[in-house]
Amino acid sequence: MLSIRNLHISFHSQSEKVLAVEGLNLELAAGKTLGIVGESGSGKSVTSLAIMRLLGKNAEISADSLRFEDKNLLELSPEKMRALRGKEIAMIFQEPMTSLNPVFTCGYQVAEALALHTTLSKKEIKEEVIRLFQKVELPRPEKIYEAYPHEISGGQKQRVMIAMAIACRPKLLIADEPTTALDVTVQKEVLQLLKQLQAEYQMAMIFISHDLGVIAEIADDVLVMYRGKCVEYDKVKNIFANPQHAYTQGLIACRPRIDVRVKRLQTVSDFLEKTVIPFAENVISAETFAQKQAAFATQEDLLKIEGLKTYFPLRGSFFSTEKNYVKAVDEVSFSLKKGETLGLVGESGCGKTTLGRSILRLIEPTAGSIYYKGRNLANLSSQEMRHLRKEMQIIFQDPYSSLNPKMRIGDAILEPMKVHNLHENDKIRKEKVFYWLEKVGLKPEHYQRFPSEFSGGQRQRVCIARALACEPSFVICDESVSALDVSIQAQILNLLKVLQEEYNFTYIFISHDLSVVKHISDRVAVMQAGKIIELNDSEQLYYQPNMAYTKKLLAAIPKVIIA
Repeated sequence: MLSIRNLHISFHSQSEKVLAVEGLNLELAAGKTLGIVGESGSGKSVTSLAIMRLLGKNAEISADSLRFEDKNLLELSPEKMRALRGKEIAMIFQEPMTSLNPVFTCGYQVAEALALHTTLSKKEIKEEVIRLFQKVELPRPEKIYEAYPHEISGGQKQRVMIAMAIACRPKLLIADEPTTALDVTVQKEVLQLLKQLQAEYQMAMIFISHDLGVIAEIADDVLVMYRGKCVEYDKVKNIFANPQHAYTQGLIACRPRIDVRVKRLQTVSDFLEKTVIPFAENVISAETFAQKQAAFATQEDLLKIEGLKTYFPLRGSFFSTEKNYVKAVDEVSFSLKKGETLGLVGESGCGKTTLGRSILRLIEPTAGSIYYKGRNLANLSSQEMRHLRKEMQIIFQDPYSSLNPKMRIGDAILEPMKVHNLHENDKIRKEKVFYWLEKVGLKPEHYQRFPSEFSGGQRQRVCIARALACEPSFVICDESVSALDVSIQAQILNLLKVLQEEYNFTYIFISHDLSVVKHISDRVAVMQAGKIIELNDSEQLYYQPNMAYTKKLLAAIPKVIIA
């Protein structure tokens, strides 16, 4: 159905020509799924956009062959390509938040494709859109038809995007990172849905991801891209059972495993530079982990939460006197020892982030006690809290919005030290900035650069340096690795563990990725509907979960085929 021979894609700027894809070959038959994997910048999405002919004017595409069925896509006129696009070749874009138009209803945006490519009447189009919403298992499809994108969840937005893509029953579906940053349960539902739709419509599918665990769930064949080139192309079982290229070996190894606990995650660079630690030397034994847990049990609590509640009032009717509330955090209690890491897991909307921010009083709790080093933070004034903030830091989820785009990253790291009057003068503070830049794997010369000059992984390192520059005792990591490539994620997780061992930091690590949480956490708390429904050490919780909800989360983790 799709055949690509010797594809080259380059981009022209005023000063240089950048080669994004070099000599790519692939074949895809009807009803089959090709997984394309690689890190950001490897050329995955650029390849898919070239197939769709959606690259800008500064892009140059050449190929010996770029054929879809009997059509040469590079020779089609813009009008013929528009007729093909959406009807025979469709695409689910990476970010549903920005792919849907905020000023149009969800129903209107799906109906638009049907109006363009079919002869159905308005009434028939609306009926077909509602049927599509039912097919992608959206709740209350009639209401979602009238809803705007901001009124539905991230998983629901992704389902609307899938409905839009399959509306005209395309022969080829391109799914570009359709599950990145989704909850593990929503991710599993989306993967199952795509497989069902593919079987029903006999679609060919290209599934793009940086996560080999997800690719193992859905693909027949795998194409591994590195710096614009294909470095490995084989059946999915062969790729996992016997990866040939060092880059592929690194991608598989850098994802945390559920079945074993390791001291340090291997990274892609370890495999490329041949500095891999022998597996037996890297494993943490059950006895070693048990000894660490026993040592924590003898210590005093650094943080103790008792009956914490954070409620948000709902806007009711003008005539109503009753107040309704969203119970974002509801009667939560737990304690945390110095140097310990507590993993906090649960689906979106369960209250994880609200709990973290309530502990720091970035959101004011409704009721309950927060004891930090014996002091109840709930009783402290704003001024007293400001003095404590240097000891209690947070690394936010999105490094893009966490940093001021107009402030050089060195100044961004120096600023909190100045606010809290740490060190005698700016000269010493600047030396400290250089120290923390090197600690997080950056260079002193990066001081003068702006956030826009860094990759996502480097920006997250800057955010970590900024949080740790105040030398806190307690750090909340709020989904701080969720949207990163698996290789960058491994580097950040290794960094957090090394810094914890060196400075005895105490972490609350918030994530929806249970394999990541198990790797980094000593204990894990599972949240559902504002409550902690299960809390245990990470080994016990993963191997002997008590609650049905915890079992559901664990069952949804992609099962990677290990050689």
